[in-house]
Amino acid sequence: MRRPPHPQLIGFLEAVDRPVADLALALREIILEEVPDASESIYRVYTVAIWFGFTEKMKDMFCYIATNAKHINLGFPRGATLPDPNRVLEGDGKAMRHIKFATPEDLDRPFVRRYIRTSIEQLGDAVSAGGSGKTVVKSAQGSGARAAKDSVAKRPAKRPRPQAASPINPLG
Repeated sequence: MRRPPHPQLIGFLEAVDRPVADLALALREIILEEVPDASESIYRVYTVAIWFGFTEKMKDMFCYIATNAKHINLGFPRGATLPDPNRVLEGDGKAMRHIKFATPEDLDRPFVRRYIRTSIEQLGDAVSAGGSGKTVVKSAQGSGARAAKDSVAKRPAKRPRPQAASPINPLG
């Protein structure tokens, strides 16, 4: 069953160019086709970032989408250790790597789903627990001092925790 995007995600994406927003939503669909029960954490900082995992914990995230001015990135938290037979992973940090997408045709490349599945395999035991399919929206205002946390599931309000304002590693 298809999971529609959270209304706040749609609102956040209104701030980026329409082709970029459409790419982000299309890539989100691909990820959720591969892992329908993935949890998703949506961040709005200087960009819009959507992280996917099996819990809300960063250690259980397997990929993310980050919007840019003219493209999106499909990022992998442990990308430096991902096999890259197609030589499409970019980045030179200690851990993360990403693949750029500038057109809808870029999403149709056959290796895209393979990289997502391989990233999931890196998580090992976290995968066996399965995801909750929950969406959590986090928005850092200004220079990112505090993040507002809203969950789709109506839970008692928690006090927001300080968050770093980075779409790549929102938890610092």
